[in-house]
Amino acid sequence: MQIIKDGNIVTDDWTHLSDDDTPPESRFTVSLKRWLRDRDTLTDRGQALGLRVKGEDAPAEFLDDLSRFQLVCIEMPSMTDGRGFSLARLLRERYGFTGELRVRGEFIRDQMFFLSRVGVNAFEFPAGADLLAQLPALQDFTVKYQAAIDERQPLYRRR
Repeated sequence: MQIIKDGNIVTDDWTHLSDDDTPPESRFTVSLKRWLRDRDTLTDRGQALGLRVKGEDAPAEFLDDLSRFQLVCIEMPSMTDGRGFSLARLLRERYGFTGELRVRGEFIRDQMFFLSRVGVNAFEFPAGADLLAQLPALQDFTVKYQAAIDERQPLYRRR
């Protein structure tokens, strides 16, 4: 499967495990529920590990372990649910997460630019999506008025 990461189309080498799947020898993500249940077992494997969270998940549940994850994947249940935007910004700005921050699920092309502004650097679309058609969304706007992850100063301070 391919994703958009850091502005490029790349092959995704992560496997998303269900809560009962046996971990593979490759890189994988687990749900927050599974992480909380199997933290010690998963950590002992010494493999690259990713965490899948939802907008409704409280960061306090996984903040102490944030440095263990190379990937945090925010699952978007609906294009109208903005909690994923807030969570992404919190992870980057307040909690200093520097790994891959990915969204997957029900987001649309029009949201990609704004998701990137709050720190998302990878986009996982459903199978069969035309990634070449989605890629230009990251460049939809050339002027950024508000401060965000990608531009620390609002426009009026950059004059």
